[in-house]
Amino acid sequence: MNRRRRAEVVIPQTWLTRMKDQAMKASGRMSPVAESARDLASHRLEDARVWAAPKLDQAAQSVEEQIAPIVSAFLAELARRIDVTSTRKPRRRWPVVALLGGVAIGAVGVAMYRNNAQRWTETMRESMRHTGSDASKWVGDKAEDAGEKADKAADEISGKMP
Repeated sequence: MNRRRRAEVVIPQTWLTRMKDQAMKASGRMSPVAESARDLASHRLEDARVWAAPKLDQAAQSVEEQIAPIVSAFLAELARRIDVTSTRKPRRRWPVVALLGGVAIGAVGVAMYRNNAQRWTETMRESMRHTGSDASKWVGDKAEDAGEKADKAADEISGKMP
């Protein structure tokens, strides 16, 4: 199979100087051509500006006299249709009434909660007064029973030991 090999081209220094000299000669010959092209382009551009200026002025006057009144009337009609003050919508009061009703119900609920909480605390205090003595009596009885059991167990253990 043939493989393509890249050949390196070595350009002698003399070739580079020859090319440079030829480029300099070509630029000398092209300079007048470029100048004449520039002059011709500037004249053509000036001619185009002279032709376009009156056309643009005529178009501006046409827009001002013919198109602008139509656009202005259209915008005025659109503004009249969109205007809020011309069509009054009835006010809806039910959201405000619902909000105030909710606030009133909440206030009544808070008052009832506080009243019930106060009654509950008073009831708990009363029950603690009545049952407090019963509880201490019960605890005392249990302590005595536990003490008696401990004494019996100690006597049994000491009797079994020599």
